[in-house]
Parts: sequence; C-alpha cells; structure tokens
Amino acid sequence: MTHGEGLFGHGKGLGRGGGRGRNNGGGYGTGGYCICAKCGTRVPHQQGTPCTEMKCPKCGHVMVREELLEDRRKK
Repeated sequence: MTHGEGLFGHGKGLGRGGGRGRNNGGGYGTGGYCICAKCGTRVPHQQGTPCTEMKCPKCGHVMVREELLEDRRKK
C-alpha cells in the first residue's frame, strides 16, 4: 500500500461537520433580539456583540439569540 491509499480519503478534510460552524456558517444577521432562557426577558440584539456575551438585566443569566431558541424548539 502506498501513501494516500487505503483507509484515508482524499477530500478536503473537513470532518463530519463539514467545517461550516454553527448555523451552517450563517449567522442570524443584524436586528432581532437576545432572550434570557431563564426568565424570558427580551432585549434588542446589538450588532457586533454576541448575545451570549450579554447578561440578563433582570436576573443576570446569560442571554441567547431568540432565533436560536426558536430553532431549538422546532426540533
């Protein structure tokens, strides 16, 4: 068996996930809301700041993107 034959493929090497990252490589865009998964408080999403870097103004829990929660609920 020579190098490059046998068990290993010849693809791009992106693995099982395809290398596209979360949400298939697409963000949720500008606008929208960040929501607290604990108490449900909604605040407008600030462009350039991921919701997960924000704390809920009411309870201090980490915020998540509203669209992300909606996507999770559909599954």
